[in-house]
Amino acid sequence: EALDLTQKFMRDPAIILVKRDELTLDGIKQFYIAVEREEWKLDTLCDLYETLTITQAIIYCNTRRKVDWLTEKMQSRDFTVSATHGDMDMRDRELIMKEFRSGSTRVLITTDMLARGIDVQQVSLVINYDLPTNRENYIHRIGRSGRFGRKGVAINFLTAGDVRYMKDIEDFYNTQIAEMPMNVADLI
Repeated sequence: EALDLTQKFMRDPAIILVKRDELTLDGIKQFYIAVEREEWKLDTLCDLYETLTITQAIIYCNTRRKVDWLTEKMQSRDFTVSATHGDMDMRDRELIMKEFRSGSTRVLITTDMLARGIDVQQVSLVINYDLPTNRENYIHRIGRSGRFGRKGVAINFLTAGDVRYMKDIEDFYNTQIAEMPMNVADLI
């Protein structure tokens, strides 16, 4: 339809077509972890945190409230994390991002506010604590890892209710997301 329209209004238009399967990002290994219940995600994250050597990571949640909750829970367990979301003061967000870019902060918990437009070279891991509610945001989230030719890993926490959303993401991007192997530390 759009191509027909361009033929009517343009002389000799250049046509660039990108297939959906070309949108999957090279260099990013994608995994999921089946988490039986929402309440178990926190323990799963803490176990993962202790297993992996993380240069820098971004953890995505779907709500500002969950970002605050997860940040507080992680800090109460003595994990060093920072957080940013749209309800925060702009100066505070800028300071947190400056610390994250410089590497003085290694783990950032955020909403989709940071799914686009952030380039931090050392981000090797993206964790979708919550799957994005909008499947188009999936590629923007995981695209924060593996930038500038580096390897990246995306790990998705999956409850039983998320399975159909993960299937939708796989179909939309023509990709397969495997269950996370036990040796994931070797992949990062």
